[in-house]
Amino acid sequence: MSKIELIATAPMGLEAVVARELKELGYERTAVENGRVKFEGTPADICRANLWLRTADRVLVNMGEFEARTFDELFEGTKALDWPDWIPGDGEFPVEGRSHKSQLSSVPACQGIVKKAVVEKMKQKYGTEWFPEDGPRYVIEVSLLNDRALLTLDTTGPGLHKRGYRKLITEAPLKETMAAAMILLSRWGPHRPLYDPFCGSGTIPVEAAMIGWNIAPGMRRSFNSDAWPVIGSEAWDNAREEAFDAVRDDMPLEIAGSDIDPKAVEVAEASAKKAGFGKEISFKALPVAKTKPQSEYGCLITNPPYGERLGDSREAERTVRELGFTASLLPSWSFFALSPAKSFEHYFGRPADKKRKLFNGRIECQFYQYLGPLPPLPSKRKAPEKF
Repeated sequence: MSKIELIATAPMGLEAVVARELKELGYERTAVENGRVKFEGTPADICRANLWLRTADRVLVNMGEFEARTFDELFEGTKALDWPDWIPGDGEFPVEGRSHKSQLSSVPACQGIVKKAVVEKMKQKYGTEWFPEDGPRYVIEVSLLNDRALLTLDTTGPGLHKRGYRKLITEAPLKETMAAAMILLSRWGPHRPLYDPFCGSGTIPVEAAMIGWNIAPGMRRSFNSDAWPVIGSEAWDNAREEAFDAVRDDMPLEIAGSDIDPKAVEVAEASAKKAGFGKEISFKALPVAKTKPQSEYGCLITNPPYGERLGDSREAERTVRELGFTASLLPSWSFFALSPAKSFEHYFGRPADKKRKLFNGRIECQFYQYLGPLPPLPSKRKAPEKF
């Protein structure tokens, strides 16, 4: 199969981060749109994108786009696409849908039309009236926006944030994809200390360790397209072998986290152990007011609790004040915090050097960035100290 157009879906505000990830993976021709990044590849690139993308939600195959103001246009446009090139005779092909600002506003009706059109196309290819749908899974999505239909196949399955290491979650968890985005947007690298004083289930420290050791975030999970004949097991084996060979587990890491809730710390420790970092990441049950990392030139990256998330705005304000006090004791550190609080900078004690709008789930937030000095050259650095 020749080049195909793939789509990496992204949370609002992270499209540019996903595009940067794709370019670092070698995909130069990208097109950034709201909520997604399009790029060219081959079926084998479906494997690489699913294994390596840290901040995207899913990887889709763009089957086709066309105007669809009527059900007839939707049916004929869908039927014209090359579904049998992807879906075998035993393939399971459920249809999901969404519609926004379009004349075809009934999503269930659109799903039914698309399903019928795909079946008719499959009949032409396979010469049968009935499909058992007991084989590999091919989730079709019809997305209607401004009377234009986009038809895709979901190669991922459960979202890419499901890395496989977090079995237990704490209250108001941060998605793995957002945690990775916060790290990639910061100045952190594996040569610097990293600390999260509101670690919750440990997502930020674990994601940082995976980045530090260059571990592909999808290595521990499966995908819908694992069983697709058009890709083949050899392509998946090659992609996973490439990811395994890329791991740099000899890189020393100085990563730690703390939380006032001892149960959260237990969950964080379990997550780190499950991810393979039981000895590399340290956690403590500690209030933010008592945290003081001893190393220099580190990055504090965190998602502090806030009223809209945990229901107590006064407590949230107090924790931000304490975070600001901690920052005042660490002049060589940089600080990065995700918060929806409009008064965050006031309670922190100073304006941020940079701000970036991001969405934590459905909550609009700012990513507050306080940029400290960069570390000196390696030859002039002190030996790393423990937290």
